[in-house]
Amino acid sequence: MQSALAQAMPSMARHEGVWEGIYRHVDLDGVLLDTHRVTVRCELPDDGPYPYIQHNHFVWEDGREHRATLPGILRDGRLWWDVETFHGYSWETLDGILMLNLTRKDEAGANFFEMITLGSTGEHRSRTWQWFRDGKLYKRTLCDERLVSRS
Repeated sequence: MQSALAQAMPSMARHEGVWEGIYRHVDLDGVLLDTHRVTVRCELPDDGPYPYIQHNHFVWEDGREHRATLPGILRDGRLWWDVETFHGYSWETLDGILMLNLTRKDEAGANFFEMITLGSTGEHRSRTWQWFRDGKLYKRTLCDERLVSRS
């Protein structure tokens, strides 16, 4: 049986699995601000309160690590988050591109818009974040990921 999330957002269901990649944060001149490796597990549970749960594991070259679990709920055909560091929602375009509008709780006045696209095989994806602070663009995040398993 197809989950309610897969019915409402069929492209989101194509992201289920484990992804590995690199995040690069750049300033407006393209100067590298930060880079780190990531493993992302996207799951669409068959039952429970959350139709989508994302698990992130970030690792920097200096040994720092950060983990986050990001459960989302389905409401009005969109996926919504309200977690410790941000709140906001995701939707998909008619072409299957995922869009997110997220407001940071841990950075005053900051929000970002994210676009996630899958390659034609579904084994590579690109994520681009446009960061704004108090309405002014101040950086971008570029994420290149490849699928390593289908959960």
